Amino acid sequence: PHRTELYEDPPSGCWPIVYSPDYNITFMGLEKLHPFDAGKWGKVINFLKEEKLIADDLIVQAREATDEDLLVVHTRRYLNKLKWSFVVATITEIPPVAFLPNFVVQRKVLKPLRTQTGGTIMAGKLAVDRGWAINVGGGFHHCSSDKGGGFCAYADITLAIKFLFERVPGVSRATIIDLDAHQGNGHERDFMDDPRVYIMDAYNRYIYPGDGFAKRAIKRKVELEWGTEDAEYLQKVQTHVEGALNEFKPDVVVYNAGTDILDGDPLGGLAISPQGIVKRDEVVFRAARSRGIPVLMLTSGGYQKRTARIIADSILNLHGLGLLGRGRAACAVGSPCVDQMIRDAAKDFSSLS
Repeated sequence: PHRTELYEDPPSGCWPIVYSPDYNITFMGLEKLHPFDAGKWGKVINFLKEEKLIADDLIVQAREATDEDLLVVHTRRYLNKLKWSFVVATITEIPPVAFLPNFVVQRKVLKPLRTQTGGTIMAGKLAVDRGWAINVGGGFHHCSSDKGGGFCAYADITLAIKFLFERVPGVSRATIIDLDAHQGNGHERDFMDDPRVYIMDAYNRYIYPGDGFAKRAIKRKVELEWGTEDAEYLQKVQTHVEGALNEFKPDVVVYNAGTDILDGDPLGGLAISPQGIVKRDEVVFRAARSRGIPVLMLTSGGYQKRTARIIADSILNLHGLGLLGRGRAACAVGSPCVDQMIRDAAKDFSSLS
């Protein structure tokens, strides 16, 4: 298969954290008509910069997925449908988009989503190379090869896994751990009869999409009640994540880490605290890293203004616990990441003394 640009090794940019300013959706305030904080991805990065965890030259710049990349999974017919603004309005649930010329829709809505999709594909390879990776966007789990919905226009989870299977030797089994508040019916439909992919999905059983057909693909189904709180939720996540990884030994874990489980989320209907979300991510990373399984984390759904801070806090927590360690590539002396390592070591040392 041809080399895709999305798989070129990033410059010695040392953190396998993938992002681009192009992720953020901004057009004339129309994005405010969706409950989504359309700038949350940039806010996560800003919080991580404020905490001195990362700097621009220390993260991997996402690239936009091309049609050629998207056709690894999507049908040409589906991609052509996105040339109709009303179709995109339906998928993104932003009705006024229907009245915009499609070139505006492509530039202002679909390009950010294609760039996040490219970011997920890049992060898949980085995760395998470095032991972990985080795409600060992506996680479009309602989109399958021929159908979008629920703000998801491209099937980035399916794409990342198919790219790994086709282009990275030694990767032939994947586990999807989907902990967004909604059922991940897109990847479920795409991998319905594929024995190489094991799906665990924990979601509010009463909300969108309620896709009974897609549920047949779930190997470990955790159906939650309205208003589920931390203690019960974390116990279920711990039990089932451990169970899933004991039952099927994957070469990579794709972790869809939606924050729409947060108490007060208008769409999720669950009641998990910010601390509960941080703990949940820790449970997944511990389970995968302790078994030596590379983990790719995607930020997925999360529809409140305080979401970005929680995602940043979670990444800082994972770093503080050493769960993002050993993921660094060997760095050239004098490169920014060596300086970062020296700063880290100094910080660790001063906290000991």
